[in-house]
Formats: sequence, structure tokens, C-alpha cells
Amino acid sequence: MSRSDESSSTSHPDDVTALIPIVSDESDDDHVAEPPAEDPAPADSRPGRRHLIAPIASFSIGAIAVTVLFAIGAWQRRWIADDGLIVLRTVRNLLAGNGPVFNAGERVEANTSTAWTYLIWFWSWVTGAEHTEYVALWVALVLSVAALPLAMYGTARLYGRRVLGPGITLLLPLGSIIYIVIPPARDFATSGLENGMVIFWIAALWCQFLAWGRRDPGDRSARSRAAFLALTFTAGIAPLIRPEITILGALVLLVLFVSRIGWRMRVAMVVVAGAVPVGYQIFRMGYYAVLVPNPAIAKDASGSKWQQGFAYLDNLFSPYTLLLPVIVAVVIGVVLAVGSYLTRRDRRTESGASTATHDVIDADPHSFSSRARRAWSTMVDRVQSQNAVVATVVVAGLILGLYWLRQGGDFMHGRVLLAPLFILLLPVMVIPVTVPATLSTRRSRYQLVAGLLLLGGFITTVWWGVAVNQTVLPNAGMDIGRDGIVDERRFYVTNMGNENPVTAEDYLEYPRMRAMVEKIHETEAEGGGVILPSANFDEWYVAPLPKHLAPGIPRETTVYFLNLGMTSMNAPLNVRVVDQMGLAYPLAAHTPRLTDGRIGHDKHLPTEWVVAESGSVSGFPAFIDRDDVKMAKVALTCPMTQARFASYKGTWSFARFRHNLREAAEFNSYRIAREPKYEIQRCGLQMPPGLSEG
Repeated sequence: MSRSDESSSTSHPDDVTALIPIVSDESDDDHVAEPPAEDPAPADSRPGRRHLIAPIASFSIGAIAVTVLFAIGAWQRRWIADDGLIVLRTVRNLLAGNGPVFNAGERVEANTSTAWTYLIWFWSWVTGAEHTEYVALWVALVLSVAALPLAMYGTARLYGRRVLGPGITLLLPLGSIIYIVIPPARDFATSGLENGMVIFWIAALWCQFLAWGRRDPGDRSARSRAAFLALTFTAGIAPLIRPEITILGALVLLVLFVSRIGWRMRVAMVVVAGAVPVGYQIFRMGYYAVLVPNPAIAKDASGSKWQQGFAYLDNLFSPYTLLLPVIVAVVIGVVLAVGSYLTRRDRRTESGASTATHDVIDADPHSFSSRARRAWSTMVDRVQSQNAVVATVVVAGLILGLYWLRQGGDFMHGRVLLAPLFILLLPVMVIPVTVPATLSTRRSRYQLVAGLLLLGGFITTVWWGVAVNQTVLPNAGMDIGRDGIVDERRFYVTNMGNENPVTAEDYLEYPRMRAMVEKIHETEAEGGGVILPSANFDEWYVAPLPKHLAPGIPRETTVYFLNLGMTSMNAPLNVRVVDQMGLAYPLAAHTPRLTDGRIGHDKHLPTEWVVAESGSVSGFPAFIDRDDVKMAKVALTCPMTQARFASYKGTWSFARFRHNLREAAEFNSYRIAREPKYEIQRCGLQMPPGLSEG
């Protein structure tokens, strides 16, 4: 008889837990079936049904309260960030038929999250919305809000049998409260960035992964196989959600791969998990000619800035005394883990279940290889369990958090730590607080002590949330700070006098923007040029184009400014918009990272490069160094640099696709010297004649 047959033959047909989706009738990891009741009472009078009322009611009330409060908070703080507008420029080009590009005619992937770009494009196309900003706002808001009850539902099912038995058990929100209280969580619930999609994907993966952990390993039904492949697909698209979130997806896939699924299913899971991300990676290499999105090159995601990373962590934890609820969550997690262990031990004792695993036949059972095989067999037997699921998720959250500490965090307050925090809170999104019906046994007394401890942790967390949920960083509206970190939403709200900036038109109130729009019209009428910011917020400089341009240089208007989102969304699609940092400008992205630069902005291409590339030869603003422009013109002739230009500017054809595919790895690691004279030396070129002395 198969394990699935054994399970079905020993399960009671009237098990009330099968009627309630919140709980599970399976034990944590041993899949030990309980014997049927000798004389079952009518279904309506059995204790199990009565005991389900409290957990279901408490879970429902908690989930509704958390979801509504988060939705209200997110709506009150609704906005679209400047970086959120960057995504929408690509969406505009997609809708206009220019392809997935930031500037028409330049194949540059300016958005880190591929899935977010195409999700916004799809809903913009379906709705035909005039303002894609509102599409991004609503999609982000819906996904952000939906992620909380979905994650709570998964965690409620994790505790399954803890809601059964004598006494009263309440499922109370804990991790979910911690998450929604943090102001950045509400700020980035909209913002036009992919944060909402990321936490929704995490919550969906959590529910699917837990369902797999509860499933009987011997179940080979079509439904079980379909659910397994759906899980592998969800985990497999992690690189398209965000590159670094691949840490979680890869660990989940690794656990699935080593479980007892058979080689046919292993082949199937590789195909299902890899089809979309591998297919897109081939497209990326052939179309964009690099291995990663351009922002990853611009920010050198492989870099290491531990000190800045810990400053970023402190910037999130200190203002909200976040260490307090984190400690509470850790203590509660330990209490629940110990309780789970004791419960499983008691069940083994009561049922007489054996903990033996598959026998490993070996001539020498005491040899190292034999012991290793037995250990491996034991691990494989236990890998499909809720304990293994929780351990995998926690490890992934810790690794992701360490990745961001090493990377140095971000310039936006709290943003990149929201995903690892959400992951680490998953096992305690809700917690089971049990008040036993009797204190006559050691187990019931432990339940009472544990229940009081958990209830105290819940009350402490609620008190903390009430105290800090409206906390604002000191000088958040004006001061970026020495560490380079800023409360992004509060900064723009203050500088524009608009509590909820959503559209590109709203950003016209930001310094320089109205003057930029006027300068674009003037420059286009005069034959094009490079528009450059001045110290005066009401004025822009222009490096004009000559009447006759060199072959291969298009006549166009270029805006060169750091705030890429508001600039590009307030400019026509025929106007080229590039930035000094290189998010949308490969030339800047391929420069070295500044050692002491502001985090997230630690590349800066001198203006002379873009002036030289545009073909301008005279009439420069006074701050432009003429000699540097001449040297930049020579430096741009470096063969490898010319090849990189051709890879994303040249006409796209099958031959170009094949060439890009071969060269993508080299282009990805290619770097040029920031100063034109050093780039000339690096590339072995000759200095131009006519330079000023000294």
C-alpha cells in the first residue's frame, strides 16, 4: 500500500478540519496519521468544531483589521516616486511601439524589475489609461494590500493543529502588525516601484511552499503534481521579480529538487522553473547586450560597502525603536518552535511511531560513506515538511538582509530592507495563543505559560505600533544627511508642497522642471542640443548642435539630468533623456564606482562626455572644459566603446542579436575611465592637437 493510500485509509471521513481552509489536519513533518475515534459523536457536537470558532473568528478579525489599516495608511501616503516614473517612460515607449526601451533607438533596460515593467504595460494597454501613473498606483496598492492577508493565511495554516484540542486558541496578528506600522512600508505600498509586487510574490510563494510541506510525499496524483509545478514556476520567476530576490526562489527550488520526487519530476521542474527566466535572459543578452538590467551595472551590485550597510540598517531601526518588536518576534518564534518540537515528541510517544528512515544497505554500516548516505537519506525524508519550509524561508531572509548590508543598502529610507523583513516575519505573521481547558497535565501548564508569553508579546507589539506609527525622520523634508539616505516621499512632498504627488505634471512643481519643459521647446525649434542644469532653478544651459553633424550622429535634443523619472515623463518621447549615474545611459554606467560616493548615486559621468557624444563643437556653457570635450571626442573612438555603442544603438537584426549574445558577458564587465584623458591612455589613443597648455 502506498503512503497516500495509508493516509486516506486512516483519516476520519468527518474530520472537521477538512472543512476549514485555515487549519491543517496533518502533523508538522512526520505525517503520522492519528487513529480514528472509536465512537465518533455527531459532527455538530464534536469538540473540534466548537474549538474552531475562536481561531477562525480571531484570524478573520485580525486579518481584516490589519488589511484595512494598511490600506488606509497606504492610501493616505499615496504617491509616485521619481524612480517610479522611470518605469513609466519604458511603458510609454512600449505603448508607442518603440519597444522595451527608455529612449527610442537605444536598447537600454532602465528598470530593475522586468516583471513590474510588463505588468504595468499590460494593465495600461488593457485599460487604455491616459495617465499610466494611476495604473502603477492602483496595481501597486492592490498587490501591497493583498499581500498581507495572503501571508497571514499561509501562516495560519502553518499552525494547523494548534487551533484544535481542549481550551481556546486565538490566532492573533503579530508580524503583520510590525510590518504595517513601519512608515516606509506604507510609503512604498504605492510609489510606482515594484515593492508591492515583491511582497505579494513572497506571500504567494509562502502559501504554495507551505502547502507542499504539508502534502504527503507519497501523493502522486495529478492535482499534487500540478500544484508542485505551479510552485516551481512561482519560485522560478524570482529573477524577473527582482534580481536579488532570486536568493529566495533559488533556495526553494533547491529544497524541491532534493526531495523525493523522482527524476522525471526533476526534469519537469527544471523546464517549468527555467522556461520564462532563461528565455528572457537570452532575449536580454541578444537585445540589450548585457547580462543584467542597466541599473545593476550603474550601481555595481557586486560591490561591498558594509559600513554604509550598517548605517542603512540603523537608519531604519533607530527612529522607530524597531529592535523592540523584532526581539519580541524572535522570542515568540523560539517559543513556538519549542512548542512544536514538544508536541511532535509527545505524538510520537503516544502513537509509538518510529523515527526510522529508509534503510541503507552497506557492507560496512559504520563506514563514513554509509553514515553519510544514512544522513542524506534522513535529510531527504524530512525535507518535505513545514519545519524545512520555515527554515528555508528564514535562511533566505537572513541571506537577503546580509546581501543588502554588504551592498550598502540604498539611498531611499528603508526601501530595500522591506522585502527581507517581510520574509523573516512570515512565520509569525499570526501566532496561536492557547488557553488550556485544564491545568492537570504538564503539557497544559506549558501551554498556559507559553500562551501568556505570546499574549504579552502581542500586547507589547500593539502598544509599540500605536506609539511609533506616525514617527517622521528628523529634517526628513529637506536634509539628505551625511549618510546619503533620505525619506524619499517626505523629501518630494516638502519640496513640491503636494502631499500626494502622483502624476508627472505634479512634478512640474519641483525645482527646474517647468523651466526644463520650456527649454525643450526652445531647443527643438533651434535644431537640437544638450540641455544641462544650472545652479539657478529657473534656468537651463544648452550646448547647441552645429549645422552639419558628423556621420552617424543624429540631430536630437538631449536632457542630461540626475532626476531621471520626472525629467523623462515631462519630456516628449523624441527627446533623449540620460543621466550622469547611468541608469539609462550605458556610457555612465560603465564607469567605475566612486569609493566615497552617495549610496545609490556613486557614479558620475562628467558633462563633457555627453556634449562630445552629441556632436556639439562650440557655444558651450562656461563651466564646460573645452579641452575635456576634445579629449572625450577622441576617447569615444576607443574600439571597445564603439562596439558597445553599436550593440545597443545599431539596427537590430538576427546578426546583431547573435553578436550581442556572444559579447554580452564582456560588455557587462566593460569599464571606462571617468576622466577623458585617462580613458585615452587606457585605450592607447593619441591626445588631440590644440589643447590648452597646462
